[in-house]
Amino acid sequence: MTDTWYASNANDDAGQHRGWLLGHFIAPETPGSAVRNTGDLEIKWGIHPAGQQRPEWTADDQRTTLVLLVSGRFRLDLTVGSTTLQKQGDYVVWGPGIDHSWQAEEDSVVVTVRWPSIALVKTP
Repeated sequence: MTDTWYASNANDDAGQHRGWLLGHFIAPETPGSAVRNTGDLEIKWGIHPAGQQRPEWTADDQRTTLVLLVSGRFRLDLTVGSTTLQKQGDYVVWGPGIDHSWQAEEDSVVVTVRWPSIALVKTP
């Protein structure tokens, strides 16, 4: 591969960075890192078995997020409301300052896009 393009499979690459395929955290030693490391956005291929959840809420996230359902049934709880993605192609978008948690109600595959790609500061 060259530094200007990269081809692979999301299922194969997802395990390297908890499902994230693009973003500021793609390390230089990662295949295709020259075009996959970016501060502009993050893209995740999320494979979630039924019952898997993120029970804790994000805290003061200042990015915009889109979650797109590929298959399954996937519930998102936002500080401003809740929605369940249940039909292929269903999606939800929320802006900075809205926190979330989620649960896969069935085996689910979702694509998540966040922008910009910024390192979050974790408080002790």
